[in-house]
Amino acid sequence: MDIDSTLKTQLYDAHIALGARILPFGGWDMPIQYEGILAETAAIRTNVGMFDVSHMGRVYISGDQAEQFLEMLLTAPVSTMKINRARYALICNPNGGIIDDTIFYKLSATNFLLIPNAGNRIPVVAWFNSINDQHFEGSITINDTTLETSMIAIQGPNATAIFDNLCVLTDGTKPSSLKYFCCSEGSINSSKILIGRTGYTGEDGFEIMIDKEDSDFIWNLLLKSGVTPCGLGARDVLRLEAALPLYGHELNSNVTPVDAGLTRFLKKSPAHIGSSIIQQQLNNGTDKTLIGLTIPGKSAPRPGYKIYQNDQEIGEVTSGSYSPSLNVSIALAYVSTVQYKENTEIILDIRGKLHLATKVQIPFYKRGKK
Repeated sequence: MDIDSTLKTQLYDAHIALGARILPFGGWDMPIQYEGILAETAAIRTNVGMFDVSHMGRVYISGDQAEQFLEMLLTAPVSTMKINRARYALICNPNGGIIDDTIFYKLSATNFLLIPNAGNRIPVVAWFNSINDQHFEGSITINDTTLETSMIAIQGPNATAIFDNLCVLTDGTKPSSLKYFCCSEGSINSSKILIGRTGYTGEDGFEIMIDKEDSDFIWNLLLKSGVTPCGLGARDVLRLEAALPLYGHELNSNVTPVDAGLTRFLKKSPAHIGSSIIQQQLNNGTDKTLIGLTIPGKSAPRPGYKIYQNDQEIGEVTSGSYSPSLNVSIALAYVSTVQYKENTEIILDIRGKLHLATKVQIPFYKRGKK
């Protein structure tokens, strides 16, 4: 995509002023790094950092039948959610393929907030509108507020200590009182925010949604509080260390939740679009499975690199990187369930050189409990 045709977040000028390297991502001009990926990754793992994630969608779903509507579209249960809770879910097509993965929030009995991926926002909204028209006579209100709002993620072991000094929730408590995957309205000075205790790094922290006019003030306040600005390069390394899937890599419309090892996010009832195919796969298995690999050193595997056993190609890498937190190269990969053999050497082709890889349990990195 031509960089001139991409969207810019409200914080674009702030990123330029900080010397960020900007590249197109998901239809937006986004900061890839500031000081550097290693330093930014370390900031999140050991202290606190922040990301401009305004490229992610913010789509409100409301109406008397909003709950039934989302039950049809999402793999996670909706009706059992309490208000001000969040859940991770997949949006599937009739063949069980993944249209997108998302976190959604229940703000009231009839009002939900959905966070689609940047590059999938427009297709997801179109898909939701089509289901609304076909099955709900257009009675569901679907309001895409992405271009009118901003979103900032604050992540790291010191995220709660920093954010407690800046934000007050509507009930008068501090953000640290929020449980994981819960949300609340709050304020930073006079700026109103919606805060969720969620993230995409494997660390504790928050994601806040704000009016775009408040973006620069809040970003600069976080900077002054010692929060390190981080780009999407560090974010990709962090999410890979935590083995969190990325759409376009581990997930796509030809991959099902069973393929991707995401069966824990599948509800037993009610049925959702694609659930009949998914149930068949749960019963009979699929032809590929996602595994984690490690390779000594810094020869980072990249998407598309081939994997072999007994001189036979059995799969390929979907995501790979050197892991600064673990000091080893790591990769997620799909391998054939028919060809893959346990306890057999796995060979990874990295730029024409063959490397012995080790299958490991994922996630690669898991933060310690407090």
